[in-house]
Amino acid sequence: MKVGFIGLGIMGKPMSQNLIKAGYDVLLFDKTDPLKSKAEIARNCQVIITMLPNGPDVELVVMGEGGLLENTVDGTVLIDMSSIAPASAQKVHDACVVKGVRMLDAPVSGGQPKATDGTLSIMVGGCQETFEEVKPILLSMGASAVHVGDIGAGNIAKLANNIIVAMNIAAVCEAFTLSNKAGVDPNKVFSAIQGGLAGSTVMNAKIPMILAENFEPGFKIDLHIKDLQNALNTGEEVGSPLPFTKQTIDILQKLSADGHGQKDHSAMWLSYQL
Repeated sequence: MKVGFIGLGIMGKPMSQNLIKAGYDVLLFDKTDPLKSKAEIARNCQVIITMLPNGPDVELVVMGEGGLLENTVDGTVLIDMSSIAPASAQKVHDACVVKGVRMLDAPVSGGQPKATDGTLSIMVGGCQETFEEVKPILLSMGASAVHVGDIGAGNIAKLANNIIVAMNIAAVCEAFTLSNKAGVDPNKVFSAIQGGLAGSTVMNAKIPMILAENFEPGFKIDLHIKDLQNALNTGEEVGSPLPFTKQTIDILQKLSADGHGQKDHSAMWLSYQL
């Protein structure tokens, strides 16, 4: 089976490498390094994966002039692993149906480290039967792949995930700023609380970065802003208030305006260091 992979950024490159390691015949495409054309991928691959920054990018690659749908054949499976608005996923899905293409939305969580070691959490929306068909492909990139509902449900799950991650990082930054300013060694605080109820994957991943002030991006602030904005927009559409999400995005937007948008979202720490 040939698998096409479009989008070789911080996440996409290691994900595609894990597909190759798993034995799949992978054709790669990235706009900065077009090893294969989109048309060639569309014509030759039974499964095509997209890993792109946002909904408009996915829509352009799939539906735009020279896009995938101009060259795909009936029965092709498109797996969009980008984090996009659920409404955008539905729009792309509807266009795929017209062309006989089956689509899943399958965003991921885990950042660059888990993309590299192939232990991403993958949340999937779309047809259950199609999901079962491509699940082995997904599990070559992730430790788990869970079907959560119809098309768009994967991105609803991802929005929920990224709300929780953002607020966890904010809480960690507040808590460790408190301990630091009170004169208590934050490394010892970390050791003391990480095994208790406050312990979390977020804290374990981000506190070492924060304490070392190492903000090399595993997940960039600007991308997290995009995801939280998608969450706020979706919340308005479905009537779900998200007040803490609004407060958190305000912090991230201020950091981005101050030139930190390309840093890891753990750089939220900088907003507390006044």
